[in-house]
Amino acid sequence: MDQSEDQILAEELAALGAVGGGSGRLVQVVAKLMKKNVHEVDLLVPLPFDDAVKRVSGVLGRAGRVVETVPVCLGEDETIRIVTGGGAGGLNPVVVTARVLKADENSSKVWLRAAAKEGLIRQRAGEKSAVRLAAQLSRATGADRAGG
Repeated sequence: MDQSEDQILAEELAALGAVGGGSGRLVQVVAKLMKKNVHEVDLLVPLPFDDAVKRVSGVLGRAGRVVETVPVCLGEDETIRIVTGGGAGGLNPVVVTARVLKADENSSKVWLRAAAKEGLIRQRAGEKSAVRLAAQLSRATGADRAGG
C-alpha cells in the first residue's frame, strides 16, 4: 500500500475541516493523534478468484471512492482499498481494505478491514462499516464467515 490508513484518514479529515472553514493542516495534525476504531471480518466466498475480485470490487466501488487496487500476487491475491463515509451523517471518513485471496479453484477468502478515527464521541464507524460491508459482500457473493 502506498499510503497508511492513518495518513489517508488524516488527509480526509483535513479536507473536511478545510471545507468547513477550519484549518485543514491543524485538523490533519490532530487526526494523527486520535485513536482508531478498527474492525476485521473474514469471509469465505464460494467463487473462483477472478469472479470474487470482480464482485468485491463492485460492492466496494458502490460503497465509496477507490483509493488503491493492488494485485499482490497476480491471479491469487489482490487488495482493494476505498474511502467511505461512516458515523453520524456519514461524515466520518472510513478506510476499508479488502484483500481477496485464492483459496482453491472454486473458492476465495476475503479479509475485510475498516478503520476510522474516533473523536470524543465514540461512533464505532470502523466497526459499523466493516459489519455493513461484510453483509453486502455476503449477499453479493454468497459468502459465509470464515471459520464458522
